[in-house]
Amino acid sequence: MISFMIHVVVSLFAVSNPIGNVPLFITLTEGYTEKERSQTAKKAIVVSFIILVAFLLAGRLIFKLFGIDIHALRIAGGIFIFGIAYNLLNAKESHVQNPHSEEKAESKEKADVSVTPLAIPIIAGPGTIATVMSLTPGSQVMLHMFAILIGIVIVLAMTFYAFHYSSFIMRKMGKTEMNVVTRLMGLILAVVAVEMIGAGLKGMFPTFMS
Repeated sequence: MISFMIHVVVSLFAVSNPIGNVPLFITLTEGYTEKERSQTAKKAIVVSFIILVAFLLAGRLIFKLFGIDIHALRIAGGIFIFGIAYNLLNAKESHVQNPHSEEKAESKEKADVSVTPLAIPIIAGPGTIATVMSLTPGSQVMLHMFAILIGIVIVLAMTFYAFHYSSFIMRKMGKTEMNVVTRLMGLILAVVAVEMIGAGLKGMFPTFMS
């Protein structure tokens, strides 16, 4: 169970990439005081927690209503996440998990950026949601569900502290160091994506993958 929880934390941390999103947080909260930045980060984390837990608990029900198989979700999610990983490996922003330049400009004009774009799609974006859904066991094992919940809390806590100390991190880390972290997260995420695709293929075609 410990190894599964570590896998959850590493997967979610890689796809959400808190350290890599620090410059974006700084940009979106330009002109904010340290207290305002902390409050914005806290609200974004709370909203993200609600979104991810909602998909953890009710996501399978939603998919069942639409007749979507979990193995198909794992394959689609793996391909989807691999696209994010490819951009991270090239130290590029993924527009799936990060807003476009027009959306960034619009966000700066808003009084509150904690929900959009910070919570959605930066923290609890499609990639993070797909990862949570793909990690959820098909049999809804409560112990595994609890491990995923703890993993979500750990990663969101790390994200909060990354944003809370964003000014300090930016002073200590330059562009090169940020790119190194981003590429490392991309490599980990690519491995996670391949594992998800493999698990999905094995579930859909057990005879051919045995």
